[in-house]
Amino acid sequence: MSKEHYYLLLADDDEDDCLFFKEALDEIAISADLLTVHDGVQLMDYLQSNISNLPEVLFLDLNMPRKNGIECLDEIKDDENLKNLPIIIFSTSLDSEIVNKLYQKGASYYIRKPGDFSKLKNVIEKALTIASENNFRQPERANFILQP
Repeated sequence: MSKEHYYLLLADDDEDDCLFFKEALDEIAISADLLTVHDGVQLMDYLQSNISNLPEVLFLDLNMPRKNGIECLDEIKDDENLKNLPIIIFSTSLDSEIVNKLYQKGASYYIRKPGDFSKLKNVIEKALTIASENNFRQPERANFILQP
């Protein structure tokens, strides 16, 4: 069951990647509002001060200053108010050991950032569609990594 409109949060320190993501989101068939934060401290501050209005999905980069994505994932999953927030890891790396660790820690999906704009559009749309159909529950490990 897909939603009509999404409220998304993107945590990524690369401004070009944020712009690329926003432009891709604007061109897909899914309607969404996007808020961006640029480091892990800013992310956690935002989430803590917006407990009653959390995003429906957090796209989380791993390599951010001040607090990285893994530290943020740990804090979110340890917080009673935040632990059910669906988190889609959105990172340039694809280290299988790290991917396994993120799955075990409770991330919903993993996307390797594509460099191609059409692939980015496809994978964002696919992520929101599949995650929504699955009620944002974590899939089997074999389906954790989403490809464009």
